[in-house]
Amino acid sequence: MTQVEQNHYDRQVASWLLFCAAVIFGMILLGGVTRLTNSGLSIVEWQPLMGVIPPLSEQAWQETFDKYRQFPEYQKVNRGMSVDDFKTIFMYEYLHRLLGRFIGVVFLLPMLYFAWRGRIRQGLTPKLVFLFFLGGCQGLLGWYMVKSGLVDNPRVSQFRLTAHLGLAVAIYAYMLWLAFDLLFSAAPPGARRPYAGWSRALVGLVFLMILSGGLVAGTRAGYAYSTWPLMGDSFIPRGLYAGTPAWMDIFEDITTVQFNHRIFAYLLVLLIGVFAALVYRGGATGRGKLAVTLVLAALALQVLLGIGTLLLHVPVALAAAHQGGAVLLLSAMLYASHVLVRQ
Repeated sequence: MTQVEQNHYDRQVASWLLFCAAVIFGMILLGGVTRLTNSGLSIVEWQPLMGVIPPLSEQAWQETFDKYRQFPEYQKVNRGMSVDDFKTIFMYEYLHRLLGRFIGVVFLLPMLYFAWRGRIRQGLTPKLVFLFFLGGCQGLLGWYMVKSGLVDNPRVSQFRLTAHLGLAVAIYAYMLWLAFDLLFSAAPPGARRPYAGWSRALVGLVFLMILSGGLVAGTRAGYAYSTWPLMGDSFIPRGLYAGTPAWMDIFEDITTVQFNHRIFAYLLVLLIGVFAALVYRGGATGRGKLAVTLVLAALALQVLLGIGTLLLHVPVALAAAHQGGAVLLLSAMLYASHVLVRQ
């Protein structure tokens, strides 16, 4: 195979990976809407194959609704709900699961085709197989999360929800990185790479920020204080770390969870601002300058979405956009890191 042919095949594989990443991005958004509309516990069974087919008759809908009525969410939260109302929450969760199956198909079949035709560059196949394995784990983790809400307390565990979100974002990020590797040639070994380490650290911090947002979602801490920059009547609210043991408040106390998320956001704004200034002052040109500009634009958008979500008391559309904005910020930071690490 000539280098020209390999470059052509690399672009094909990268385009496929970027398409899969875009679908995963949509999956993350739909997952946020499913959670925000309290639809995630509407399907009380896990049927990887038969679950592709939704109820197709009024009798089938009634049977599905009767199964839902046996669980605590109906008995404690939605008692008296009609079948028509149930159809609405069911379809959000159904579409979320269907999109997950679609991702598996659009990843596996092209991977097999590219492998059969010998178009995957050497060393990439194990990474793609690993991605497919992670996708299977994500499906299992999603059901493990749902099961936590089919008990006495009809809310999914914030730990399982955060893990489910985190794995989805990790798969998305790894897929993007592999696509960038295929699209952009690497600098020769030993080339000077200023701020490469800092860019990696910021990718990690943005990912941790997303996990922090998962805890906010899982505990519904975003509804607690609809004010900014103060939380209620003070910047540092009363009751922080007042539980026993205090460190568990990081994960369970809604005041502490929201406060930590805000402080994490302020820290990221500061660090990314300093990072961008240093890269600009270092004479960044071309892709480097573009990458840092994209990071700053994504950061500004995410800050505005976060403040708006708080002040408007977590409307579904804005809160879902805020979750999507976090992934966009991670995407921009990944691109900037790839430029600084690889180029």
